[in-house]
Amino acid sequence: MRLLLDTHVLLALIEGRKGGLPAAVEALLKDADNEHHLSAASLWEIAIKWRLGKLRLTPKLSALPELLHGLGIQIVPINEHHALAAADPEPATRDPFDRMLLAQCQIEKLKLVTLDRGLHGHRFR
Repeated sequence: MRLLLDTHVLLALIEGRKGGLPAAVEALLKDADNEHHLSAASLWEIAIKWRLGKLRLTPKLSALPELLHGLGIQIVPINEHHALAAADPEPATRDPFDRMLLAQCQIEKLKLVTLDRGLHGHRFR
């Protein structure tokens, strides 16, 4: 299965807080048959929050791409198709980062791994 990790799932992984994730999410992450992807939008969101002092990271911000590569997580770049896609059904969230993740899932045929209740109808079950 091709999975797109939401930002908070990624942060749990890189900060060693996987134990705080639900068992179903942990099982998805441990399953060697699953492909793990992360949106460039999530990296952008992390960088913004880090620069505003709203997020602390153990690894250096500049080390994230190499760290993700080492974890086998593939980065999904943002392209024009993602930018123009509208999530169906319309999500409850107005967060532009969440909306980009939904668009990428739709276009790239990915399943979103998230705990965000605002994305309830769109996440992997």
